[in-house]
Amino acid sequence: MDMTSGTMTVRFGGTSGAEARLQLQLAGVQLNEHAELLMRQGAFDAPNERSIVVVERSVAELGLADGGTLREVFAIADDLGLALVPIEAAPWIRLATFAQQNAPDSELSAHCAPTGSVTIASAPLTDDAEFPKGFYLRVVDDVAWLRGYRCDDTYVFGPEQVFLFAKPSATP
Repeated sequence: MDMTSGTMTVRFGGTSGAEARLQLQLAGVQLNEHAELLMRQGAFDAPNERSIVVVERSVAELGLADGGTLREVFAIADDLGLALVPIEAAPWIRLATFAQQNAPDSELSAHCAPTGSVTIASAPLTDDAEFPKGFYLRVVDDVAWLRGYRCDDTYVFGPEQVFLFAKPSATP
């Protein structure tokens, strides 16, 4: 995905979590077990359709030259006028971003933010470090993935890590 043009508008909601999973499956999107667990949560049964405008920012672009924890990344983004993306938008963002570039490696699980990934900045559903915090987008060997990730409060996302945020003016 390349959003150097600035923003992208994504429509989501108006369906059940099961419908979102079906649309991902029909499009050939792969999910890891963390994404499957997240998708089973009630938040994905979103009865109202709406739009969100999203924008990419690297951790360095947020001003965290040495990287930052999830809490720090989210706080700085908020200070800069960026908002978190509703977690239920993640499947629809994946479906809207098939132009994302292929990752430079095929490593799927390295216990760190993988190269070529874009983390969707969403509020975690729980503070439990063992429960997935959210999703990231990645294309590996020409296969689109919507992957869930876990991290604790001490994990530092590197300055090169890219996050996807919402522009609050377009968030209902």
